[in-house]
Amino acid sequence: MPLALLALAIGAFGIGTTEFVIMGLLPDVASDFGVSVPTAGLLVTGYALGVLVGAPIMTLLGTKVPRKRMLMLLMALFVIGNVVSALAPAFGVLLVGRVIASFAHGAFFGIGSVVAAGLVPPAKRANAIALMFTGLTVANVVGVPLGTFIGQAAGWRVTFLVVAALGLVGLLGILRLVPELPKPEGVRLRHELGALGNVQVVLAMAMTVLGFGGVFAAVTYIAPMMTEVAGYADSSVTWLLVLLGAGMVAGNLVGGRFADRRLMPMLFTALGGLTVVLALFTTTAHDKTSAAVTLFLIGALGFATVPPLQKRVLDQAAGAPTLASAVNIGAFNLGNALAAWLGGLVISAGFGYTAPNWVGAALALSALLVAFLSAWLERAGRPGVTPVPAARPSASNSLCGDQPQTGSGPVAEAPAPSGAVRP
Repeated sequence: MPLALLALAIGAFGIGTTEFVIMGLLPDVASDFGVSVPTAGLLVTGYALGVLVGAPIMTLLGTKVPRKRMLMLLMALFVIGNVVSALAPAFGVLLVGRVIASFAHGAFFGIGSVVAAGLVPPAKRANAIALMFTGLTVANVVGVPLGTFIGQAAGWRVTFLVVAALGLVGLLGILRLVPELPKPEGVRLRHELGALGNVQVVLAMAMTVLGFGGVFAAVTYIAPMMTEVAGYADSSVTWLLVLLGAGMVAGNLVGGRFADRRLMPMLFTALGGLTVVLALFTTTAHDKTSAAVTLFLIGALGFATVPPLQKRVLDQAAGAPTLASAVNIGAFNLGNALAAWLGGLVISAGFGYTAPNWVGAALALSALLVAFLSAWLERAGRPGVTPVPAARPSASNSLCGDQPQTGSGPVAEAPAPSGAVRP
């Protein structure tokens, strides 16, 4: 695999760390600024909404800029946001810093997915995307626990400065390792927006919201579930989150490998398995050992859907993939916010800390049904569900706007036959 993927993975590691590390630092932040913990929780909500809003805005701005330069600008924005957070004199300024950093999130993963897919032959695209997302999953295993430890030992401001330094390393890596990629020719705002009207693109995003929402319905409330139901000590929660992150890493790599071979069957397997495991979690959460094993499986099955879903969007919006790819990243965050809210509702209704697992199972099952619908429509050759064609027949309309670096020919694939499911 090209070294450029390493630079993208480093950037993803920094972004993943800053997104999730705040959860372990909320009590310290709330204490420093004299606000309640729920108020400090706005730092989580604000970041998620910033990703959702910022992804399309920054991506559309990026259609006028060569992709390598845009990735560098996004990492610079990420660094600025974390420095503002570290130096914030008031809670409102910290919230602004979080939103600034979040604006880089969706567009980085969206454009980065397009670039990663264009650096390798078509048969290895999902694996390349998975390698970039490995940075995000490793952040949950290493970055978040380490950032939380640093924040508790030296102060939460130091954590944000360390994350800013990671962003700077990612920026320099992109500068040195990512090849020059010219601005894609013939890309128009209307054409990029048109890709979002493709039925298969919409269905893939619905799978993203529902499937990954199923994961977050459970893991958002993992701390009280593990301490109050499974019987773990408070100090064990960090290591349980590491176990969850390890599952994410494994699932991401497996999902990328098999999605290149049989994309839709991979989605059926992952979403079906996720539905079953989340439903079982309502029972296994009552035992320490089975709870830990189930937690690993939730992370693995949840992230096994990420590379195939991202590749599905790229395939179906082949002529205008950048915006669709970035909006799909926003869909992950929309699923997170929706699932956390629904999980909180069932807990508040008195159904207990394991009730969000039923919510997660229902969301994952809904995603599986959407996947079956998507495959059926494609097999039936229904009008309006084929991949979006390129704006005009030019090599610059391939995924990276130029010929791939591997010398394997144009990146963009020919559209699949109307009745076929892409492998």
